[in-house]
Amino acid sequence: MSDYLKSPLNYTGGKYKLLKQIEPLFPKNINTFVDLFAGGCNVAVNIDAKKIIANDISADIINLYKFFKKSSSDKIIEKIEVIIEKYELSNTTKYGYEKYNTNSSSGVGKYNKKFYEKLRADYNENPSELMFYTTLIFAFNNQIRFNASGKFNTPVNKRDFNKNMKKNLGLFIDRLNTLNISFNSKHFKDVKIPSDSFVYIDPPYLATQATYNENGGWNETKEIELLKYMDELNAKNIKFALSNVFENKGRKNDLLIEWSKKYNIHNLEHTYHNCSYHAKDKNTNTTQEVLITNY
Repeated sequence: MSDYLKSPLNYTGGKYKLLKQIEPLFPKNINTFVDLFAGGCNVAVNIDAKKIIANDISADIINLYKFFKKSSSDKIIEKIEVIIEKYELSNTTKYGYEKYNTNSSSGVGKYNKKFYEKLRADYNENPSELMFYTTLIFAFNNQIRFNASGKFNTPVNKRDFNKNMKKNLGLFIDRLNTLNISFNSKHFKDVKIPSDSFVYIDPPYLATQATYNENGGWNETKEIELLKYMDELNAKNIKFALSNVFENKGRKNDLLIEWSKKYNIHNLEHTYHNCSYHAKDKNTNTTQEVLITNY
């Protein structure tokens, strides 16, 4: 696929900027494409397959995708704008920055802070898919972050529902409505894998300190469990591709490096700078990103 569509969700480690490298390495004529750790769904919505299964452990994310697929983009955008108006949040596309006594450089975070915190509190009190996405729009860097109590706790953003975000959301929803795609929210081992599947696996990275890998979110036990799982897929002659990193900031994933020797390793060169596990000082830190395949 030459023109890749960008997810409206900002996921740390999202693969949008790597699609032009990894997608050509995928098998041709895919029957069932399984995105085992779908996250922002950048890969799943850009794949040419007869059937797509997108799975993520986060029920909030999966329910949001299901909600998107049940409605038109115009209706969802219209409802979001109603919520924005209700909470008196900024609308710079309509009114510009002057209305909020600021400019594009400074942004609207200061103006939106109290309105956003009210929106976030109301969402946490009474969650819904529409409130979830509207909260994400005004959350810092549009990042998804929940605390230990399951409450959304990202601070306010300096941007609002601008033209680019609105466009990305509309295109994403329209694409979902053209795909034969289903959604699961399960542990990866519990996802039913049809025999004609190609499985794409983009788990949390053991060698990084990304948000999803804090507080014991991903550890060596889970890494070993996933490596065994992929060996089982291979034994069933099911093709898979794994995205991961061998090394980050001097920290190596020796488990993965040793395991990968029995498969094919494709080194990836393109980096994406919005990810917290990519080094800012490239002279002293390196990240070796790979795609590992069994075909």
